[in-house]
Amino acid sequence: MLKIDYIFLIKKILINRLNSITILNEEITLNVPVVNLKLIINFLKRDEGFLFKILIDIFVVDYFQSENRFEVIYSLLSLKYDTRIKLKARIDEFTPVFSIVNLYLNANWLEREIWDMHGIFIDEHPDLRRILTDYGFEGYPLRKDFPVSGYTESRYDDSQKRVISESLELSQELRIFNFNSPWKNAA
Repeated sequence: MLKIDYIFLIKKILINRLNSITILNEEITLNVPVVNLKLIINFLKRDEGFLFKILIDIFVVDYFQSENRFEVIYSLLSLKYDTRIKLKARIDEFTPVFSIVNLYLNANWLEREIWDMHGIFIDEHPDLRRILTDYGFEGYPLRKDFPVSGYTESRYDDSQKRVISESLELSQELRIFNFNSPWKNAA
């Protein structure tokens, strides 16, 4: 099926549930309101005209200065029609996203990663807990407002024979900069 046919079919069926449709580098992108996201993913997986049976990835882009700060992106693949599609939904940091674990089993770990790294709550997830950070970890490391060095430092203390966590204090020495160009007087 041609990309143009896909877009025509998507517009015809889902016209009232989409914000916009774009094609970039032969890949279709649907901008979807978060309330319709699970419904549209379910339709794209089960309808004979699409059959997007493989969830490739779920990832998040953080637009820190924007009101709807996060863009959650679902990447799907239809082997039958050899087509990829992306679904994008913009949300703020307090809006949950519905889980699609009942549609794609691999969404379990991907959604847990989104929760752990960005702090986006996944509603109706069967086991939403941290997956990449420690249980006592504070914050969400992939948010743009998370400090680069983190809040604490963990290290092994040989005298105590255990791993300890300490508040992190980075000192920056005073540096004097000479802004004169070394090439200015060279000739």
